Amino acid sequence: MAAAVGRAGSFGSSSSGLGSAAGFSSPSSAATATTNNNAELRAGGDEDDGQNLWSCILSEVSTRSRSKLPSGKNVLLLGEDGAGKTSLIGKIQGIEEYKKGRGMEYLYLNVHDEDRDDQTRCNVWILDGDLYHKGLLKFAMEASSLKDTLIMLVVDMSRPWTALDSLQKWASVVREHIDKLKIPPEEMKEMEQKLVRDFQEYIEPGEDFPASPQRRNTSLQEDKDDSVILPLGADTLTCNLGIPVVVVCTKCDAISVLEKEHDYRDEHFDFIQSHIRRFCLQYGAALIYTSVKENKNIDLVYKYIVQKLYGFPFNIPAVVVEKDAVFIPAGWDNDKKIGILHENFQTLKAEDSFEDIITKPPVRKFVHEKEIVAEDDQVFLMKQQSQLAKQPSTAAGRPVDASPRVPGGSPRTPNRSVTSNVASVTPIPTGSKKIDPNMKAGATSEGVLANFFNSLLSKKTGSPGGPGGVGGSPGGGGTGGAGSNLPPSAKKSGQKPVLTDVQAELDRISRKPEMVSPTTPTSPTEGEAS
Repeated sequence: MAAAVGRAGSFGSSSSGLGSAAGFSSPSSAATATTNNNAELRAGGDEDDGQNLWSCILSEVSTRSRSKLPSGKNVLLLGEDGAGKTSLIGKIQGIEEYKKGRGMEYLYLNVHDEDRDDQTRCNVWILDGDLYHKGLLKFAMEASSLKDTLIMLVVDMSRPWTALDSLQKWASVVREHIDKLKIPPEEMKEMEQKLVRDFQEYIEPGEDFPASPQRRNTSLQEDKDDSVILPLGADTLTCNLGIPVVVVCTKCDAISVLEKEHDYRDEHFDFIQSHIRRFCLQYGAALIYTSVKENKNIDLVYKYIVQKLYGFPFNIPAVVVEKDAVFIPAGWDNDKKIGILHENFQTLKAEDSFEDIITKPPVRKFVHEKEIVAEDDQVFLMKQQSQLAKQPSTAAGRPVDASPRVPGGSPRTPNRSVTSNVASVTPIPTGSKKIDPNMKAGATSEGVLANFFNSLLSKKTGSPGGPGGVGGSPGGGGTGGAGSNLPPSAKKSGQKPVLTDVQAELDRISRKPEMVSPTTPTSPTEGEAS
């Protein structure tokens, strides 16, 4: 366009020159003059074209320099310890391993504009969760750079009972610091009005949303002139900081854990969301639910930051359906939309206190039990063997008989005490006095002794010899049964002489170990008697 204008101007001057030459010269001289003038005009036109071309290039460069992405933009993150502030920025940067600092951390975000092929860096400041370090805000928020700053309040959704207190605490910290900066009232008022204007002029993204910031700005300016700005609600922007605020709820993947372990229901999450959205209305803030673990809404946080600080296009609508991926841009929300959440309340009420409903669960004391390692089987058995060896051989006041038993069923302990044997012998029927010829000698003698003791126990004191007299001792020879040879004093004095004779019989048996031969069917005493 500039070159065409230059040529048109040259053509106008040649016309006037041609008219003056025609009035004072002959036709031949006029033709010669015209030829010379045309040559001069062509040379002058080339010079104008060159100058206009350079001016066009310089103008283009100047325009590009003015449209470059500005530097010096800041994002300030505040929140409790362990809320995930550093993890969030590290995920936006694409860094898998990052180290957490102390006091005040400094990071940055690479911002690239594909339309203008330009890039810059956005400063990111992360304040420690301890209020002791709030004095370090002077390095991140200065009076000269306050208008280029965005505040991000980070809330840990794995501990929802701390959400509201955390938001109010850190918002008051920012307010106190801004007041200390002593910004001129006119400048502060202008910043506050700009924030109100941006909140009121929010337009829900549509399909015909422009693609570049330049076209967006020109088209929206016409819409803003024609649109009617609605007044703010009663609880909207009552705490105007003059700079944009974004509330980011991290660890939203813990919502499922809260449902399982602490019996949270949908109405509890709606109750939490309604209180957080009321807080956002007071500060004109946006609300974004994120999860670094599940990579949910991380890219959305970056896009919203560059839209607020650099004016990038943003066409993502609000999302309130998914309870773990909520997104509410600044200017979209109002009291009526928050009231929709109250319709889902069954046991809760909208006016209930946040601290009364969302309480901290009782602390469970985790007892770290020591790991029990099972010892080797052989070692265990050896220990048991040693313990059994140390135990006494009697239990519950009765002797423990560990001696082998013969087929007759009686233990081979000829030196047993009389008292224990008498108490432990079970009376057997008198009809079982016959000795089995197939039994061994030991078994035969034991049977004879058993019959002898049973006969003594079954007889009454003073009665004549009974069945026990038949079962004499095998070594008795021609004498009769022991029961028939008792002295008269034993029969009259009761059981004591009987026990004395029993002891004597036992001593005699122990002194004479020879047993009756198995082949002998009956004792000699019984043979003589027959």
